[in-house]
Amino acid sequence: MQIIQDRRFGEERALYRLRDALVKNCRFEGEEDGESAFKECENIAAQNCYMDLRYPFWHARGLRFEHGEMTPNCRAAMWYDEDVVIRGSTLNGIKAVRECKNVRIEGTQIDSPEFGWRCTGIALKESSVHSQYAFFETRGLTAERLTLTGKYSFQYGRDIRIFRSELNTKDAFWHTKHAVVTDSVLSGEYLGWYSEGLTLVRCHISGTQPLCYCKGLRLIDCTMENCDLAFEYSDVRARVRGGIASVKNPRRGKIEADAIGSVLRTEDSVYPVRAKLYAGGKAV
Repeated sequence: MQIIQDRRFGEERALYRLRDALVKNCRFEGEEDGESAFKECENIAAQNCYMDLRYPFWHARGLRFEHGEMTPNCRAAMWYDEDVVIRGSTLNGIKAVRECKNVRIEGTQIDSPEFGWRCTGIALKESSVHSQYAFFETRGLTAERLTLTGKYSFQYGRDIRIFRSELNTKDAFWHTKHAVVTDSVLSGEYLGWYSEGLTLVRCHISGTQPLCYCKGLRLIDCTMENCDLAFEYSDVRARVRGGIASVKNPRRGKIEADAIGSVLRTEDSVYPVRAKLYAGGKAV
């Protein structure tokens, strides 16, 4: 394997089509303002590298980016890549990962609007993400001990599995299909609207008007805080420990809680309201 270390690269396509190489302690910066440093590369390990130029890793196959830093200038850093490992790094810059396959991220801090769009097979562990529209239209996502902050996360995603995570995100899981979140905290307004097959297991949920217009929604031993006007027009089966502030026009299914502050079945409902509600074991 070729070793390239302790060098600075600033020119256009500095390492274009590089194969079977370890790039170590290098800096990609400079007044040349070159872009696409590693375009069309294969079997590359980049360790302890500093990335301050645009579009460094496009169409890469077999990429390991470890203990590196991407600055806010390093925009659109990884597009159309396959078989990628990102470990112990800091990723900044808009649109950091897009349309990639088989991406594993561990111990990494990410601050990137529009992060993780249209990927297939992306796994995150013990990482943090600050982003708007994170993971838009991504399929096959798994996350464990993820801390997420931002807005509009996971929209139109499919086949999502999240464990032991903290999600502080408004309008999360809109239009998702087959997402399961377990032992996690979900904070933010308008959670999960228009989702299909969303399952929340032992989660703590907070924020106004959650889980409306859902199909095949399930809540298993969850808790809810400041959740008013919940479940409007949803097909839902929910078992909630503790109380729900209010429930409005649930379309069908069954909702059980220790207490429900108020139940709104309004005359102007668009659909027949047939869900069965129980508070403290009694029908309401």
